[in-house]
Amino acid sequence: MNLTIHWTFLPHNDADASLAFYRDTLGFELRNDVGYGGMRWLTVGPPDQPGTSVVLEPPAADPGITKDERRTITEMMAKGTYARLVLATPDLDGTFEKVQASGAEVVQEPTQQAYGVRDCAFRDPAGNLIRINEVL
Repeated sequence: MNLTIHWTFLPHNDADASLAFYRDTLGFELRNDVGYGGMRWLTVGPPDQPGTSVVLEPPAADPGITKDERRTITEMMAKGTYARLVLATPDLDGTFEKVQASGAEVVQEPTQQAYGVRDCAFRDPAGNLIRINEVL
């Protein structure tokens, strides 16, 4: 098999704030901006990786989710425990400084982990955990 990551989904609760974070702070390009039924989906991704995208979606979009499940998802998003994304960069310190300067919530400064990875962590505007690994 020859598999690649094509799309992954993260919830958002403010499309404009999420777009500003992923586009202006992380440098992703906006690939699609779709509104339907009062909701908005954004597709973003690294400019040099056109086949890999992150779809930022409203957490209430799935009609199969109950009211209680929506409430649980919203509570987990607020705590930053619902979704996560791991990115990679060869310049962790420079990337950390840029993301920190944007005002993003810092969860962890650049740290050498006991399991061999050097990384840092932020929360996006929806509370999703964004870890950034240093890959040389």
